[in-house]
Amino acid sequence: MAEFNFRESVTQGIKEAGGWTNAHAHADRAYTITPETLHLSRLSLKDKWSAVDQIKRDSTSTDVYDRMARVAENMLHQGVTAFGTFIDVDEAIRDRAIMAALRLRETFGRDIDLVFANQALKGVLDPEASVWFNVAAEFVDIIGGLPARDKGREREHLDVLLETAKWRGKMVHVHVDQNNTPQERETELLIDKVREHGMEGKVVGVHGISIAAQPLDYRNWLYSQMEDVGLGMIACPWAWIDDQRLEESAPIHNALTPIDEMIPRGITVALGTDNILDIYKPSSEGEMWPELKLLYDGNHYYDMEQIIRVGSVNGRLLLGLPIRSPIHSNGAVKVS
Repeated sequence: MAEFNFRESVTQGIKEAGGWTNAHAHADRAYTITPETLHLSRLSLKDKWSAVDQIKRDSTSTDVYDRMARVAENMLHQGVTAFGTFIDVDEAIRDRAIMAALRLRETFGRDIDLVFANQALKGVLDPEASVWFNVAAEFVDIIGGLPARDKGREREHLDVLLETAKWRGKMVHVHVDQNNTPQERETELLIDKVREHGMEGKVVGVHGISIAAQPLDYRNWLYSQMEDVGLGMIACPWAWIDDQRLEESAPIHNALTPIDEMIPRGITVALGTDNILDIYKPSSEGEMWPELKLLYDGNHYYDMEQIIRVGSVNGRLLLGLPIRSPIHSNGAVKVS
């Protein structure tokens, strides 16, 4: 009897399902970590939102393209067939990341399905931020959001995202519940706004870490609401496994998207690498297998068919892309 190899079975299943999908990254800032900037990695998440400004101001469009091309080559080497990345479009970088993304699609578009979303690091409500948000909204495939950046006005932030997406006929990806604290309930707010704007099935959350910090009754209620509005979630395990300690009370949990609870409730979960070798993640190299392994091991979740979907077809669904290989009518994928 042949020895069972979990990794080989999963990766073969992913290949047969059309290949890996990296549903979330920030390729325009990849490979920017240096010995001189390494200390910035100790900053809080919100401080990092501004700390990257100098890197962006110093970057030409060619610099950005070179970084993104290097990421694309890494994805292709791993067998990634679909890649979704946020790009910064704001007063610091202006439209240089857009120019780089256009060139990236021209160079790699035949080899990998590229999907671009805008990162709203400056928010969307400040007048200057609003100008660049609208420039980005015209170009990107998916409207991206970061409601915490407009702190105290998160509802208005989401209104702008959803109104813009509805008008332009685009999906929305929103960074929510990133700080691993029970004080955050951004996914609940996002659900409310999805209903208000009639955008069911067209909105995706990214991260959802703080959900695991909530009480069980609340989590179960939230999952039912997510399923009701068709809200998917993209998990980026390495992005938060190094989350720093907080002196807050919460259920014992790890800093991972709780896929073991979400998937059985019918929520579509996909996989992303998030930041690659920058001040956010100075040692993460954008490798798909370690991300997936951490996600299922960290959640003690071993449904192989669903794990294969997380690494492949689910990402295509949440990026708005067609499925590349046949799937059974019940949504099952082949498990070797």
